Amino acid sequence: MIRDAAPSDYPAIRAVISHAFGQTEEANLVEKLRADGDVLVELVAASDIAIQGHIFYSPLAIEGPDYTIKAAALAPVSVLKAFQKSGIGSALIRAGNARCAELGLDAIVVLGHEAYYPKFGFSASLAESLEAPFSGPHFMALELKPGALKQGGKLRYAKAFGL
Repeated sequence: MIRDAAPSDYPAIRAVISHAFGQTEEANLVEKLRADGDVLVELVAASDIAIQGHIFYSPLAIEGPDYTIKAAALAPVSVLKAFQKSGIGSALIRAGNARCAELGLDAIVVLGHEAYYPKFGFSASLAESLEAPFSGPHFMALELKPGALKQGGKLRYAKAFGL
């Protein structure tokens, strides 16, 4: 079952993220983003007894000379190792992307595995027009509104990213 994360889930979410990544850096980022109020979408995959996966989207502005594109940064998505390759991560990404579209966002960016994220519509070529601290095949974008990224722009991540 995919549902919105609740404050009572936060300790379990921290454990899922830390376990999935083998470190606490990503869990610390999520907690900083929450503390700063930079939560657009936060979902969990949960059974009756445990949280098995988590996904987080924070606000991202893509700024041009006279426009701002409303976007989201997808980071991180985490699934407990015992449940990886079972479709939980894919379900979280689809649900999270759909929620971002419902919020009226124009695009989503992710820094992730170049063989995994394209199956959800993310593309490194779409991200090439963006001025960001990242580049290359791992930096990808998804247009929720066709043509939204055609003008490009400079990315303004939430403060917790430290960029």
